[in-house]
Amino acid sequence: MAQPIRANTILVLGDSLSAAYGMPEEQGWVALIEQRLEAEKPSCTIINASISGDTTAGGRARLPQALARHQPDVVIIELGGNDGLRGLSLAAMQQNLAAMIEAAQQQSARVLLIGMQLPPNYGPRYNQQFEKVYRTLARQYDTALLPSLVEGVGTRSDLMQDDGIHPNREAQPLIATRVWQHLQPLLAEQQQTGSTADDGTIIASGN
Repeated sequence: MAQPIRANTILVLGDSLSAAYGMPEEQGWVALIEQRLEAEKPSCTIINASISGDTTAGGRARLPQALARHQPDVVIIELGGNDGLRGLSLAAMQQNLAAMIEAAQQQSARVLLIGMQLPPNYGPRYNQQFEKVYRTLARQYDTALLPSLVEGVGTRSDLMQDDGIHPNREAQPLIATRVWQHLQPLLAEQQQTGSTADDGTIIASGN
């Protein structure tokens, strides 16, 4: 007899890049991932707990309640861009991200860490140190890593909003595809570890 498909809950903890800033929520990359889940992995639930303007400190404060409420199997952490844009301490940013990863892993959730590319005017030294934070944490905690959510997008004016920071709606399918490539292996790993059936409800609650 075939084993029932294990339900998976995916929690997205991000900032404006994941909260569909400047466009209807249903056009953002999280909603596009939801559509793909409905078609390919209907046992999965995705919860968008992203807030525009959020920092790693804000995410760290919010995550324990979100973990307790949703009990996710996979946590996507897309934070740090606002820390970098505001020139906040990279050491503090790294500590906050590390605390979030540890909290998720303590609940046996797999983590997909998503980084960000800062504009070149921040200088090569700061930018390199910023990007290094994500690589270091991914190695330290053995997490999946998407180094930049906007790679291949941020340098194209036709895929960016007028502010030059937020991708537009035309960029969202490209972003969703890249995230999916990193998310799908984590879902496959989780499906091999459980045996509980689910009703296939898909939930998205963006902020």
